[in-house]
Amino acid sequence: MIRWVLLIFIGLIIFANLLPWLQKIGLGRLPGDIRFRLFGRIFTIPLASSILLSLFILLLARLLK
Repeated sequence: MIRWVLLIFIGLIIFANLLPWLQKIGLGRLPGDIRFRLFGRIFTIPLASSILLSLFILLLARLLK
């Protein structure tokens, strides 16, 4: 279970670092994504975008199988 938590945490860190580039194509601004400002810094929790990307990767993997 720790392996899965670590994998999800690393995935969210990577996604958060790619977020400025992904916002140009519309990801990171979906209705399920959470954005808040704390001490002058904007934090983003991309829940809906993560689900959308995982579904896309799942469909792509099934088509290539």
